[in-house]
Amino acid sequence: MLDICNYYNMLMKLDEKDLAILNLIQGNCKLTARQIASKIQSPITTVFAKIKRMEAQNVIREYRAILAPEKLVSGTTAFILASVSYRSQDGGVTSQRIVAKEIAQFSEVQEVHIITGDWDLIIKLRAEAVDFVGKFVVDKLRLINGLEKTLTCMVFETIKETTKLTIPKRLNKKTPKK
Repeated sequence: MLDICNYYNMLMKLDEKDLAILNLIQGNCKLTARQIASKIQSPITTVFAKIKRMEAQNVIREYRAILAPEKLVSGTTAFILASVSYRSQDGGVTSQRIVAKEIAQFSEVQEVHIITGDWDLIIKLRAEAVDFVGKFVVDKLRLINGLEKTLTCMVFETIKETTKLTIPKRLNKKTPKK
């Protein structure tokens, strides 16, 4: 794992072409190196090498399709807030991270985040219908050792949902040497 200094040093090595490539593949990861090269007016070998370098540095983690959940019988979305009891029922000690990793194993769960505030975790769940969300919470989630309480928020309508990251403009500015 990169420490914070190495992380920022790696980010500062991204040039304008790297950022243009990242923006393009976020919009359509099926673009070929030739198509990207044409769009950013750069040689195909340069584009290919830049993509391979960013993959090796884990700037580009993976490529995937974004599916339409409503067309695949998973059109119901819920966000679940969860509170962790740091003393488990068997007298042992547990943590947010242990509980979060256990929750992440369920196929219905799309995201699990450790958060601050009155709740410890936020979970994004996709299911067939509201009653499936209820069954998940009652029959699976609440049985996890160390989970104290939950609050389920059903999504009525999604206005925006994206996997695209905004790349800060400061990354492509060269810092003056001192």
